[in-house]
Amino acid sequence: MSVRARLHATVPALLPPSAAGPPEIVGRPGRRLLVQRSDDEIVALPLDDSYAARPGAEVRFPAPWPRRRGTWEVSPDAGLAVFAGVHAVRAVEPSGATRWEVRHGCWSGTCGEIHESYEAYADRQDHRYPDEGSVGFSADGSVVWAHVRGPSAEGEPAPDTVDEWLVIDALDGRVLARADARAAAAGSEHVSHPTDPRRMGLSIGEGQDGAPLRLGSWDGEKLDVTYVADDLCLLSVSPSGERLMTVSHDQDSLTVRDGDGLVLDGLEWDAESVLPAHPDAPSEDEDEAPVCWDWAGGFVEETALVVSTAESDDEWGEARHWLIDTTGTHGLLPITYPSPPSGLPTALGNGAWATASESGDALHVWTAGTPSDVPQRHGLTAAEPQMKL
Repeated sequence: MSVRARLHATVPALLPPSAAGPPEIVGRPGRRLLVQRSDDEIVALPLDDSYAARPGAEVRFPAPWPRRRGTWEVSPDAGLAVFAGVHAVRAVEPSGATRWEVRHGCWSGTCGEIHESYEAYADRQDHRYPDEGSVGFSADGSVVWAHVRGPSAEGEPAPDTVDEWLVIDALDGRVLARADARAAAAGSEHVSHPTDPRRMGLSIGEGQDGAPLRLGSWDGEKLDVTYVADDLCLLSVSPSGERLMTVSHDQDSLTVRDGDGLVLDGLEWDAESVLPAHPDAPSEDEDEAPVCWDWAGGFVEETALVVSTAESDDEWGEARHWLIDTTGTHGLLPITYPSPPSGLPTALGNGAWATASESGDALHVWTAGTPSDVPQRHGLTAAEPQMKL
């Protein structure tokens, strides 16, 4: 059995691939944005529910430093961009004006300085390949969550604190709360709750050392942090906000968890147990072709996931993507595309997911057709009825 991917829309990139990072579709249904970052700017374009651009709505945010020097996020209403840099978190308006800045410890190696500006270290050889934190907007855009290298300029943390997790007022940059992230990150990513502005997930990468997962709750006065585990990557939150998708640091296990991080009964998939070997891998020795989950994918519906195994497939041929029906009706099904997919899938909700075009100049938005007994590489037909996941 397989699921045929149906092309729902093709969304052109905003900037040429040679000059920018990959385009992304972010946000929830009704508030979707197409965003892309170059060294000089972030471009954001609101999309309607059919993934068509809204004419004249493009917004550009001048960037304070090159894109290899940090991460970034655009607010849900496309009115503010926040850049998580090597030395500071900076909020920038479309005019290029800095709304606010919160400085913190340097992400580069063992540098203990709190730099005054990007120019202070821009040409230093020992700052060419820094680690990095991240930022994320709350569901309503009212606060910014920031994972930073301590100490922040707002005060001294405990002596053994390496990384901090801050809650910042998006309007004026006041640090409303702070907590010890209990990590020493090489990178991180925020995963916001879809509807509750008080809740946020933080997935931290420590290279070979681990992958700490933290869940935060901010009630307007107090920040509570649940230290879920040190070997889990949080990839997605379901539309209701009550389910989390995680993949283990060693990429062996994929799980669906409740809002507190506990595995839901029967919703854990071990890669070696459920994934078949790649069809082009040598059949005489399966140990030569191990399979693993990618750190990619997410909820396309409350009870359906899109996932992939591209990393372990790469040695043998075409990357494989999968749909998982968590109700058990269809289970794990391979997705067949009209041509081999490029890269990893991104879950969009409302039954859809996106993949990049081979040249990187567009995103393809897909929905699922009816499961069929067809070869995995078979193409799709335009008349294929849509499957409700």
